[in-house]
Amino acid sequence: MLNSNRLWRVLFALSIIGIALLQIVFLVFMPVIIPWPADIAVSHFSAWIGSIVLAAICLPVLVNSKARPAAIYLGLLFLLLLIVFHIPNQFLTTPDFLGSWANAFKIFALSGCAFIVASSLPQVGEFTTGFEGVLPAGKYFLALTILIFGIEHFIYIGFVPGLVPKWIPFPVFWTYFTGVALIAAGLGILLNIQRQLAAKLLGIMLLIWVIILHIPRAWANPKGMHGNEIVSVFEALAFSSAAFILSNVPKKVVKTTAKTKGKAKKR
Repeated sequence: MLNSNRLWRVLFALSIIGIALLQIVFLVFMPVIIPWPADIAVSHFSAWIGSIVLAAICLPVLVNSKARPAAIYLGLLFLLLLIVFHIPNQFLTTPDFLGSWANAFKIFALSGCAFIVASSLPQVGEFTTGFEGVLPAGKYFLALTILIFGIEHFIYIGFVPGLVPKWIPFPVFWTYFTGVALIAAGLGILLNIQRQLAAKLLGIMLLIWVIILHIPRAWANPKGMHGNEIVSVFEALAFSSAAFILSNVPKKVVKTTAKTKGKAKKR
């Protein structure tokens, strides 16, 4: 379990660093980070600096050095970007169109993913960020986003089947099926109903999507919208990695707590 968590943390970190590197290549903030057409998003210098900062915060998670505080700060950064850029942008443009909130929900979920990653890591030394209390919210950030995306499979049934690869038959059926699966996973995590199983199945489904949906789309159109299809690969991989970590966290936390109480009684 510990080794698998390490693998998923690395994949999560690589996903975020990958988005940062794409921003450096295209010299623009990706919509999931700062929504277009925010003025700062068209500044090459700000995109370069912002991407360096994003990668730098995420690097300790990758190398497992002070990874817990780094993951917390990463989650807080995503939450700050949501509040400062995404939410105001939505209310100024299309507040009543749920589909246009996709990037806002994605960065909300990425914030939750970072907190999930932090929750899976032990606290080393006496240093704390002062924001440890936000970590339990991580799973709810991810689950709420997954729930909304599942509902959208039904609301936008005229659009979503077009995303299903052409070689897969019955796209409408798979749209409804995956919509139900997303809603079930979201509710399972939110309501703590078979949370570990829900998280694991969600991680598996998202990883399958990375392989059969997102990677082929990115391969076919790597430069479209400044590499946004490649960003979709990284987003789905980050969500999948966090879901797998979440499927392991509860037992680990329970065991750690039990051991701690046992030691306290002995003392």
